[in-house]
Amino acid sequence: MNPLPPLPFSLPFCLLQIIPSLDAGGAERACLDIAGAVRSMGGRAIVASAGGRLAAELAELGGELVYLPAASKNPLVMLYNVFRLACLIRSRKVDLMHVRSRAPAWSAWGAACMTGTPFVTTFHGLYSAGNAFKRFYNGAMLSGARVIAGSHFMAGHIRTTYHTPPEHIAVIPRGIDVASFDPGVVSPWSIEALRQQWQVPDGAEIVLLPARLTRWKGQLMFIEALAKLNRPDVTGVLCGDAQGRDDYVREIREAARKWGVSAQLRIPGHVADMPAAYGAARIAVSASLDAEAFGRVPVEALTMGCSIIAADHGGASETLRPEGGGSEFGALFPPGDVDALVSALSRALKEPRGGGPQRAAAGRAHVLTHYSTAAMCARTLALYGEVLSGK
Repeated sequence: MNPLPPLPFSLPFCLLQIIPSLDAGGAERACLDIAGAVRSMGGRAIVASAGGRLAAELAELGGELVYLPAASKNPLVMLYNVFRLACLIRSRKVDLMHVRSRAPAWSAWGAACMTGTPFVTTFHGLYSAGNAFKRFYNGAMLSGARVIAGSHFMAGHIRTTYHTPPEHIAVIPRGIDVASFDPGVVSPWSIEALRQQWQVPDGAEIVLLPARLTRWKGQLMFIEALAKLNRPDVTGVLCGDAQGRDDYVREIREAARKWGVSAQLRIPGHVADMPAAYGAARIAVSASLDAEAFGRVPVEALTMGCSIIAADHGGASETLRPEGGGSEFGALFPPGDVDALVSALSRALKEPRGGGPQRAAAGRAHVLTHYSTAAMCARTLALYGEVLSGK
């Protein structure tokens, strides 16, 4: 991580982040990034969560995990969490809470009322708001001192859906670790190890869809596109955690059989070494059927010099279009349009990886300028300083 500016508040500073779990995902990764930034500057970083595979990494960063059933929507459990958080705040002298999901936001609100501790929230996704009850439930995410949106698209959604004043919203794009996502540091051996692990035939091109296995991420459309592409030399890889959705995994496999691409499809589950996964891929695809609040796939692919094809909505529409106009850094297609995805894949397979060295370098420079972890952490710490100073 690049050096961060001086903290906008005095030490000792104690941050409590609250998140349902610490399994793989954008919210979880952001939580760890902020914890690492606070620890690197001498503060204390506590995460209240049910834990998960990233708990060990939190410990390596110097953060502390406190078990909390934060994912529960049971009113009694949420009430229990209020008192547990209030005790934690008082015993650890917590200065600020950062909440990253709706159910724990209600508990944090209750604890804030009991202790006077300020909190901020981050909208990590587009929550369903089709009726008054759902909007009320989502409203806990707006009850803190400020709400963070990962893109201007997300900020607009918050303003129009919840009538939130613009000054209450801070746009802080998600950041990625550009030191790890660097083609220069990913070894050819790690790339080859993944190809062997995935049993990719010699000479085959990899088209990667990195996303947890859930329907709205577009895996079924990806399988149909793979079939219509009609390229036996292409191996499609769906890397992502099923998070217990065994029925959907079976549906994915059945769709592959139906479309006749079972031999071309790989479903390796969670992949720990994502820089190597992008390094192995010729093309990365973000096929989300619903708009992403930010979406890490396009920026991670750009940073690794991988060609990127993404559905043209949400955060991807922003990250792949340069400010002030100019050529897009990747290919965008209408959401849910299988034939448009097939056409984009066909064009990308005819081009050099990443669109050629010059275009790939421009894409990486774009990410380094706008979407690094250091930039995200610096903006978030500055926001903490504003909240603590009462601005």
